[in-house]
Amino acid sequence: MAVEMNMPILIVDDYRTMLRIVRNLLSKLGFTDIDEAADGETALAMLKNKPYSLVISDWNMQPMTGFELLKVVRADDDLKTLPFIMVTAESKVENVVAARQAGVNNYIIKPFSAAVLKAKLKAVLGDF
Repeated sequence: MAVEMNMPILIVDDYRTMLRIVRNLLSKLGFTDIDEAADGETALAMLKNKPYSLVISDWNMQPMTGFELLKVVRADDDLKTLPFIMVTAESKVENVVAARQAGVNNYIIKPFSAAVLKAKLKAVLGDF
């Protein structure tokens, strides 16, 4: 099944520069419907109001971390199948294991390139 390049994507990060970087990378890959949230609580509210096709979230945020957001999303009947990619600067094995156990679809370590993002997106969404 082909990936819709106009599918709605939510990127979540408390670091404005990282939001801009991820948005630009997604745009370069051809995605056109990209929304941003600066924290997990804002992202959760946005997820309740728009049917997103993918979440790309930073791990380390306050007041709700990306890991906490993932757990809430997986516990919600309406959102539990939503593809979710976690982004973090930490490559700790225990974090990757915890994210996998919580139901993350993929995991990206910062810094990353457009090629890495594309590969992770293909693994989660299929070819585009």
